[in-house]
Amino acid sequence: MGPKLRVLASPSDTKSLIETAVSRFLAEVPALQPLKLVAGLELRGRGDVQLYRVELPGPTVTKAIAADAKVKLSIPRAQFNELATKGHISDWREAFEHGGAQATGIEQVLRLIVNVVERQEERGRTRKARH
Repeated sequence: MGPKLRVLASPSDTKSLIETAVSRFLAEVPALQPLKLVAGLELRGRGDVQLYRVELPGPTVTKAIAADAKVKLSIPRAQFNELATKGHISDWREAFEHGGAQATGIEQVLRLIVNVVERQEERGRTRKARH
């Protein structure tokens, strides 16, 4: 493993990467910012699974099993790294519709998030059409 990969694999860097992903996503979907939610995040690597608890608002990220999670996300580590730093809401949607990302949990909470994201994407398309 090269020095760069070793640095990225450290828990504190993963924690800051998760914080970056959540902050970037919430910046694009501001209507979700006040949402109080505990989510479990499962990052799947080669033969390795890392579990994180993400609490909103915040985000507060801890490396732990999120027993109190309302929503659980499971995503390949490499795909998460890409989405966290460069992804937009359309990329996240693509990952959940066609990629290896999966979301499970309380149906009403998942539906709320999907509806808010869809409305935000619609607003974005309307803005682009006007320009």
